[in-house]
Amino acid sequence: MRLPKVHGVIRRRLLVNFRAAPSVVEALLPPPFRPKLHDGWAVAGICLIRLEEIRPKGFPRLVGLSSENAAHRIAVEWDEAGTTREGVYIPRRDTGSLMNHLAGGRVFPGEHHRARFDVEDTPDRVALEMNATDGAVHIRVVGRPTTTLPAGSIFNSLEAASGFFEPGSVGFSATEAGRRLDQVVLTTHGWSVAPLDIEHVASSWFADPARFPSGSTVFDCALIMRNIAHEWRGGASLYL
Repeated sequence: MRLPKVHGVIRRRLLVNFRAAPSVVEALLPPPFRPKLHDGWAVAGICLIRLEEIRPKGFPRLVGLSSENAAHRIAVEWDEAGTTREGVYIPRRDTGSLMNHLAGGRVFPGEHHRARFDVEDTPDRVALEMNATDGAVHIRVVGRPTTTLPAGSIFNSLEAASGFFEPGSVGFSATEAGRRLDQVVLTTHGWSVAPLDIEHVASSWFADPARFPSGSTVFDCALIMRNIAHEWRGGASLYL
């Protein structure tokens, strides 16, 4: 049984983005996906998100749950009924919530690995470290609010970056069996991002040379969202 629409608040969402060689990214994607390109580059990254007041539609806020979560994701396109669609392919999800871990892929779409999150979040600084309990993934990100993107970013303005990521509301998550992709559709009630000046970024997933040979990927930019009402629902699974 799958839950109906679930809603709550995105208290904090970091989009930490890497530009990568399209041929390398394409090898990581199952059909029917292909990399969504910008300025000739594929774009992959980490979504680090704190969710609060998460509950089924119609339930009071008092029963809502909170959690820290991470998703490694790749911007993709695919053809459906003669139309090009876009979204994200998510090879791995991690969560600090036991509920998300137990229910993900069963009660709601998207299998989640267990992880420990250590977070410092103030108006002037965000420092987040995640260690998966299976030892497979480590993330550390430290950043401060700023007004501009890095000079070397493939996005020539904040508006260009925002416009690239906003349509990626449909996510397909890999599952352990490898034969099914769970679909999740996110709707945000207001979309507003700001640049984050990154002091330190590390992800063992992106550092793995079996996925990304040396020189095939590099950090590009980071964006932050705060206090966004949202809802999400499951969509039809894709079977490989």
